[in-house]
Amino acid sequence: MAGRKRSKIWLRLAAFGLPALMGFAAIALLAFNVSRDITRLNSASSDNIQWTLSQTEVEFLQFNLALSQAQLEEAPDFLSLRRRFDVFFSRIRTLRQASIYSDLREVPEFAANLATVGAYLEAVVPDIDSETSALQEALPALKAQTEAIRPDVRSLSVSGLNYFAEESDSRRNALSGTLMQLAAAIAVLVAALAVLACYLAYLNVQNVRRRTQALEASERMNIVTSTSLDAVVVADTSGRIVDFNAAAEQIFGHSAKDAVGCDLGELIVPDHHRAAHEAGMARLRKTGEKRVVGSGRFKLEAKRANDEVFPVELAIQSADTKDGEVFIAFLRDISHQVQAEAELVLARDRAMAGEKAKTDFLATMSHEIRTPLNGLLGNLTLLEETRLSTRQSRYIRNMQTSGKLLMSHISDVLDITKFDAGKLRLHTVDMNISTLLKDIVDSLSGAAAGNGSTLEWGWTGAPLNWVHADRDRIQHILMNIVGNAVKFTKDGRISITAQASAAEEGKTILRISVRDTGIGIDPGLLPHIFDDFATGDSSYDREVGGTGLGLGIAQRFVKALGGRITVESTPGEGSVFTISFPVQAIAAPEPKGEAQFTAPARKRANVLLVEDNEINRHVAREMLTAQGHFVTEAHNGREAVEMAEETGFDLILMDISMPVMDGRSAARAIRKGGGASARAPIIAVTANAMAEEQEAFLKDGMNDVLTKPLTREGLLQLIADHPSPAPPAPEGAALRSQQLIELEETVGAEALKPLLNRFAAEMEAFLKSLENGQDLAANETAVEAHRIAGSAATFGLPELRSALIRLEKAALSQERQAAEDALSPLRNAWTSTKPVLNLF
Repeated sequence: MAGRKRSKIWLRLAAFGLPALMGFAAIALLAFNVSRDITRLNSASSDNIQWTLSQTEVEFLQFNLALSQAQLEEAPDFLSLRRRFDVFFSRIRTLRQASIYSDLREVPEFAANLATVGAYLEAVVPDIDSETSALQEALPALKAQTEAIRPDVRSLSVSGLNYFAEESDSRRNALSGTLMQLAAAIAVLVAALAVLACYLAYLNVQNVRRRTQALEASERMNIVTSTSLDAVVVADTSGRIVDFNAAAEQIFGHSAKDAVGCDLGELIVPDHHRAAHEAGMARLRKTGEKRVVGSGRFKLEAKRANDEVFPVELAIQSADTKDGEVFIAFLRDISHQVQAEAELVLARDRAMAGEKAKTDFLATMSHEIRTPLNGLLGNLTLLEETRLSTRQSRYIRNMQTSGKLLMSHISDVLDITKFDAGKLRLHTVDMNISTLLKDIVDSLSGAAAGNGSTLEWGWTGAPLNWVHADRDRIQHILMNIVGNAVKFTKDGRISITAQASAAEEGKTILRISVRDTGIGIDPGLLPHIFDDFATGDSSYDREVGGTGLGLGIAQRFVKALGGRITVESTPGEGSVFTISFPVQAIAAPEPKGEAQFTAPARKRANVLLVEDNEINRHVAREMLTAQGHFVTEAHNGREAVEMAEETGFDLILMDISMPVMDGRSAARAIRKGGGASARAPIIAVTANAMAEEQEAFLKDGMNDVLTKPLTREGLLQLIADHPSPAPPAPEGAALRSQQLIELEETVGAEALKPLLNRFAAEMEAFLKSLENGQDLAANETAVEAHRIAGSAATFGLPELRSALIRLEKAALSQERQAAEDALSPLRNAWTSTKPVLNLF
């Protein structure tokens, strides 16, 4: 046994020793060869650069010899002399300029000699290049100069040769050392290779063991894939299937025996995806580009054995094997998941459609209710002006109260609709919170007193009077909350307290609490108190009325303001509603005295009334004719366009929703038609209070919006705001109009002069703003042009008014080129108008 062990040890030593001895022998032989080559390299001596330096001196001597011969000959060969000089000159120029001599030129001795020789050459060049006779005379001096420079040329050559000799020796020594190091490195490398050979033998043993482990892992992986619920399909780069697990058999309906070796595309890829699949495989084989490999899971379609196409979730990875690269596809049948998602999407779409239908229904019904309500309230207004008995007057007032209440409910529904549709807009103004609270208390004190209750308000802490906020929304919120407190409090107390606290970004948090001692709110109703149509229990309903929309609207408005509303209540003891929202505190404005103004008498206007509802036409006609205005009726937009084409009206009242042609289309047609009323003011009369649609009306060419129900005061104010256009004056005329003369006679020249000066200043400021870069096609430009055009009409300045109206229309249409084209006529009109104003 011991002998066998010794023999094995000797065998191992021999197996490792022999390669080591052979390696050492190779290293020794290599070292000998390298040493021999180095010795041979040290003995070599030949340098083209050194030859050039030596040749420089030779060329100089030949030139000097040519000079000597030229002095001795009666007819010297000056051509040969110049050629010898040029050759020597070229050698020196090479030494001075060639990059190969750059290191040599750094040697002080060589550089000094080279500079001396260069100076010599520059000195004799004029003589060499001179005429033959001049060169003949200069030969003695040239010979003397040449003899004087001869030692410098010799020193130049010698110093250069010495430098390169030293440089050559240095390089040979460096090369010798490098080669010796190389030999040593090779020796070390050979030794390392010997060690590596030993290590590779060790690794081979390890690899055998790992190969065994890999085979075992592969068997385990086969077990995993065969039992996986996801289909695992392995294919090579040509698209041939090399593995098809049990789950794939179940999902696709093909057996593994039939699937292996088949083309992947033909087996499981649907026909409408086949071309894309084949293009991808071709691209992969050609360029190696992988677009979906390693990109995670994505949804696709696959095909079963019965040609059924179904959705799958797919992920593809690649792996390198001994047979080349393969691709492993993991597929999951997601038919049931896709069906469930489709059902969820359908349910969502139905819910959203139902919500939209509800919103559209509320908006439409609110709009449609306003139309007959307009006729009802308008006829009540007309009836009120007739001779009535006391009882009839009371009945009419009650009907008006009910109509206004109904209008309030409709407005509530519109507010809900706008908020839910995301179209509720805030209109912030400078307001006094204390004044608002006082007005609310004053308006509801009578109702509170009727219930035997007291209503009071006050500040907690320092009062914050003036703020910048949406007054209408805040008033609506407080009227709902305080109104509920008044309704549900009998023989009690309602107190309103306000408190201001600082917040970030320059904002202030305003907190208003409304506390009452009323019946309170049932705990079961409290979580739903802000829901729409929540009105409490039956006994609660019997005592008070209401739609149940007030608190829901209040909550929406508070959210729109960026705040929150909370409630605390104890049945039988009372409730506390608290609202808090950010406001911007401002300084109190300067007090302004109320200007006393009496509207001047106005001539009767010729009005075109466009309305499809007969009752509304009757109401509006009676209100207008009662004030002495002329009214022409049109039943739809098409009739209005035809009438406006033939007749010049002072004002057009245009309903929006009409058959045949709606009001917006009619307004656009009138503006573009260029008829007799193309420039007449068009007022949109609509029951739709949506701010977005009102803005669209103005973009269609309308001048203003009047919301139904119509009132006599609203109509008359509208006519006053849009005076009849004055007849056009002759173009370029700068005469005082009859209207301006009558105005002077009415108010007096002293009172008229400041007004004209103010008008002139406004016009100059407007033109200056346009010239300083104000956007011509902006709404601000249209608003200012419209305002100044009204003043121009009042003063009887038709040319200027026409130019302003043209600019206004261009700005409203947002046509920049049209606005720029309107600017020049406006300047010309103002230039011709200013002399008229200066006559006063």
